[in-house]
Amino acid sequence: AQLEELMHSLSRSRDENLVVDIDSAVRLGLQQAQVTGNVEPLLAALKAGEQRVARSVQPRLVPLQRALARDADKIQASSTGNTADALHKLDDLMRLVDDLPTLNAVATQTGSPLWAAEPLPTDAPWWQRVLAAVRHEVRSLVRVGRVDRPEAVLVSPEQVFFLRENLKLKLLNVRLSLLSRQVDSARNELASVTTALNRYFDPRSRRTQSAATLLQQLQAQVKESSAPNVDETLAALSAAAAGR
Repeated sequence: AQLEELMHSLSRSRDENLVVDIDSAVRLGLQQAQVTGNVEPLLAALKAGEQRVARSVQPRLVPLQRALARDADKIQASSTGNTADALHKLDDLMRLVDDLPTLNAVATQTGSPLWAAEPLPTDAPWWQRVLAAVRHEVRSLVRVGRVDRPEAVLVSPEQVFFLRENLKLKLLNVRLSLLSRQVDSARNELASVTTALNRYFDPRSRRTQSAATLLQQLQAQVKESSAPNVDETLAALSAAAAGR
């Protein structure tokens, strides 16, 4: 009887240490998830705790094992990697900024001149070919079109450089806001980038359209995310610590 009581005492002490270790790891992972928005440490703590309980082969810890598994599955299902995907889209936008054509650019989105040379037959006289070339050069000096946004047309090449750098800074601010879980700030910066894109860059260009599509996807992707919930695991840990 004394030997059996000693074995039970050792088993209870081992189980108590196991419960305390799992509780500390889960609470630390939960704090990191709440501060940084990264749920990977919390997921690792839940899965490691589940494996340790499974190896202990203690019937009274089975409810704790089930709670750990359910909370891990729930967090993994809700964490779809939106932040990582949004960061990849931001990288793509950063690479597109330098190649976006402005509204006051002389070339079209295909890179060809606005005024194409008139096609002439191969047997046309030399004076007609010279006249066509001169006419093409003269017409290429003047561009006639409707100006809906004068501020975009009057941007100088030096100002275009700073405009692109400003867009890059705004995209960096979006990245920092996402990493620090400041969703409202990220959405405001994305709206500012969208406004600048629509105001200063050629909407007919494929690059501009690709950038606009990425911005729309980011606006839809950046949303408030609820904090991870492991109440079931914490309740099971409390019950196991109390010997229930």
